[in-house]
Order: sequence, then C-alpha cells, then structure tokens
Amino acid sequence: MKYMKLGTKPDTFYTEEAVRSVVSDVPADLIIHANNTKYQLHKFPLLLKCGLLQRLCSDADDGDEEPVPVALHDIPGGEEALELCAKFCYGISISISAANLVPAMLAARFLRMTEAVAKGNLVAKLEAFFDSCVLQGWKDSVAALQAAWRVSGWGESRIVQPCIDSIVEKILMPPAKVTWSYTYTRPGYTRRPHQSVPKDWWTEDVSELDVEVFRSVISTVRASRQLPPTLVGEALHVYACKHLVDPLRAVANGQAQSAAAEETLARQRRVLESIVTMIPAEPGSVTGRFLLRLLRVANYVSASSSTRAQLIRQAGSQLHEARAADLLIPLPSDPQAYDVGAAEAVLEHFLAQFQRPAAPDERRRMSAAMDKVARIFDEYLRTIALDRDFPVAKFVDLVECLPDIARSDHDGLYYAIDIYLKEHPELGKADKKRLCRLIDCRKLSPDVRAQAISNDRMPLRTIVQLLFVEQERTMGAASHGAAVAPDRASVDAISRLAARTNEDEPASSADQKSDVHRPRRDHTRVADGVTAAMTRSLSESTKTPPLAGRKERTTQERSSRMRNKE
Repeated sequence: MKYMKLGTKPDTFYTEEAVRSVVSDVPADLIIHANNTKYQLHKFPLLLKCGLLQRLCSDADDGDEEPVPVALHDIPGGEEALELCAKFCYGISISISAANLVPAMLAARFLRMTEAVAKGNLVAKLEAFFDSCVLQGWKDSVAALQAAWRVSGWGESRIVQPCIDSIVEKILMPPAKVTWSYTYTRPGYTRRPHQSVPKDWWTEDVSELDVEVFRSVISTVRASRQLPPTLVGEALHVYACKHLVDPLRAVANGQAQSAAAEETLARQRRVLESIVTMIPAEPGSVTGRFLLRLLRVANYVSASSSTRAQLIRQAGSQLHEARAADLLIPLPSDPQAYDVGAAEAVLEHFLAQFQRPAAPDERRRMSAAMDKVARIFDEYLRTIALDRDFPVAKFVDLVECLPDIARSDHDGLYYAIDIYLKEHPELGKADKKRLCRLIDCRKLSPDVRAQAISNDRMPLRTIVQLLFVEQERTMGAASHGAAVAPDRASVDAISRLAARTNEDEPASSADQKSDVHRPRRDHTRVADGVTAAMTRSLSESTKTPPLAGRKERTTQERSSRMRNKE
C-alpha cells in the first residue's frame, strides 16, 4: 500500500478535558464542534486554506475577543477527517493512504480547500495522489472503493466509479501480466518463486467489498465476456464463504435462529439474494454442492420464494455433484430438524431431466449421474432414519421418491431401512413389512444378502425371499457345472427361521395373510423346502468323489507300480 506524507512539523494536538487543542503560544480564537468532539483552534492557519470557514467567520466581529464557535456536525468522514485537514493547515506531518484518503478528500472538499482558496491546497494534492498512486495499485483501489462506499455510497461517483473501472481493468488482464501483490489463501496452496499466477487470484480481495459494490464489479466483468462463467462462479463462492453463515455449523454451535439478531438475518438475506441473482446461467458455472449450501442458507434466513425456487431448480440439475450431507437442509422454524420437502423438490427437478429427449451420449451421461444420485440419496436416507420422530409413512414416501429403476443395487436402501428398524423398535409387523417390501432381494450383493438373512430385525417374509434368492443363486451356479456351496449364513438362519415361524403361528387371523395373499402357515412349508434344497446343495458340494472314480484311479496306480517293478 502506497503512502503520501504532507507537512513537516511534529504533531502537537492533545486532549484535555474532552477538548482537542493544539500547543501554541497564541490563545485559541476558533471553536469547532464536530459531532461529540470539541476543537479549540486558531483562525490564522485554518481560514487561509478553508473557504467554508472563511464564509462562516466572515460575519464575526473582529474586535470581539471571544472565540468564534462553528458547528460542523455534518462533515463527511467525521472528526478524524476534520483533524487531518486541520493538521494540514498547521503544517503538521500527516500520512495519506488508501485507508484514509477518501474521508480526507471528502472532508477537504466539504471545507472547500481548493486551489481557488490557496495554491497547493489539500484537495489538489489528494486528487493527484488518488490518480497517480491509488488507482494504479490493486489493493489500494479495493480499499479506496470500500472506504468511499461506506462513507457516501453511490453519492461520491468521482471516487467510486474510477475505482470500479481500475479494479475491472486489472481483473481482465491475463494472469501472466499480474505483477502486483494480491491475497490468495486457498487450502493447500503455497506460493513459490516463479510460480504462475492462478486464474482466480482476484477473488479474495474483491470479496472484501460490500455486496452492492461487489455486484457492480461482477456485472461489469460479466458484461465484458472475457472471463469464463466458472471463474465468475468461483468469485461468488469465495464471497459466500466469507459473508454467509453455514446453518449446519450455526446449529452445531448452538446459535439458533431465534438468538440471532434480526438485523444480521436481514443482512444475510440481502447478501444471499444478491449472490443468487449473479449466478451465471451457463451450466456448471457453480457446483451442485455450492447451490445446496445456498439453499440451506436460504431456509435459515427465510429468503424469498423465488430465490428458493431458483436454487432448487439449479441444484436439481447438478444433484449428482453433491454429497449426502449437502441435502441436510435445516427447517426455518426448527434448525435442529431437516427440511425433507426441500430435498424431495431437488430430487424431483433432477428426475425431470429424464423426461426430455436426449442424444445417446447425453443419455449415457445422465445414466451415470442417476447411479451417483441413487447412492447419494440412499446415504441421505440413512441420516434421516436416525430421527426417532420421523414417521414411517413419510419415510416410505421418501424412499419411493427415487424410482426403482434408478437403483442398480439395493445395498444402500437395505442399510437405510435397517437403521430405521433399529431406531424404531416399537414398529408393528405391518409397518415392518411395508418398509422391507421396498427392498428388492435380487438387487442385494451376496455379502449384504447374507447379513440380511442373519438380521433378526427383518420380517419373516423378507428372510424367506432372501433364502429363495440364495437358493436360485446356488442352483443356477450348479446348472453351469460349478459347485457353489450355499451361504453358511443362509444355512444357519434356517433353524432360526423355523423357530420364528412356530412362534408366529398363533398370530391373529389378520396377520396370517402375507402380502401375496399366501397363508402364514405356508411359510413353514416354504422354510422346510428351502431347508431341504439348501441342505442337498450343501451336501452335493462337499461330498466325496464317486466310487467309480476311485476304482479308476486305483487301477491306474496298480499299473504304475507294476511298470516300476519291471
């Protein structure tokens, strides 16, 4: 950051009884009130350079020995800027940088410290420093722009617009031509000598700006069409990480929405809605995970319905890029609970893509995306299943949001349902059947199927289906000439199955009908049949070779011994 030094005298300002004065042998004849600060100064150096003070003191009687009072409560930059201007008039040494340039310039203009009043006045010196130094630097331009915005907003266009133009000009430069210092603190990034400048070198410094100024910079950059949309999306991501709270972390830290100040929530809402309007329309300009994070914040700060709808639509088109944790969206009314409806809406928008005609290559890409989403959603179901207050009917509806064809395997679904059964031991038989009916036993991997057969939480009907599938696997392998032993877990489960069948025999007549309208007592015959078949299969796979084979080998061995004797 560059500096400009004005004046040579030492600082002789001091405070006494809440009054700012300057050391001098001459009594003070000018009292200035600025907000809550009182200054006892002298007309002689100040009136020589301040046109406003000349006019305000012109009506005072020169023969009056009392100090002239002047009120400057509305001076831009406040007391600090006024004191800088006063020190300049006294010739006291002051340092001007991008941090205090804007308040000093606005105060000097307010006091009319122009060339028309005195040659070499403060306004001309500050404007020369602004043009020759501040606008030529990167961080100086950003700091001056932020200071000008905080002091006067868009009102001071003579400072704001040149700063925006300077910043945009530098952003659009090729990274190879970047020679100034910049802030870049990405995790894992270490700057080395002669290392090329990253393409997003500018994003962190620009994230320091107020959202309205940031929007102006991003809009100007996008209008130039010289940067790819992904780079603009990265700038939005950096800005959101700096200015938006993550609701999941806020809940983990005990910061409930009711405890947050309404002013803070309003500011967060304003930042969020501004960021959403700046997201480029090009697909892939931002990641699906980032969109879901914005959706979480939108719920937390009660953003407008149009903002939420846009985020749901865009996140749905990129759901395959997300993780299961990204779908955990807290409810606005209860940050401790999850908004399942928002997750369902995102999934619906993802599935809507498959209703449109697409080229073969696009279909293959969408099919791969569907496999990813199925795994993501089943993992999400595992987290939802941990909620002991989550109704079974709602859980079933949530499972059925994803079409059966979308799941190439049901391992993830089995784990989610098993977790739900474990966390809800009070479920009745009908609800357990309703849940486990969602599992396609043929889509379970052998390891998971063996685990399910041994799972006491699984209903009897589901275990019978699993045993049928295991029997089909064993018989199918045997028909191809391969001796495949049935799963030991399946054989061990048969005794437990028979015991459970006998225990369930006295059940009420309402429960003696299976989902396929087969009498419950048929399970006993089914179990017996499966037992016999699997036992035969196990015996066939482990029994000794046939007798004829042994005789043939014995004859061969005898002939071999006879030849050796000869």
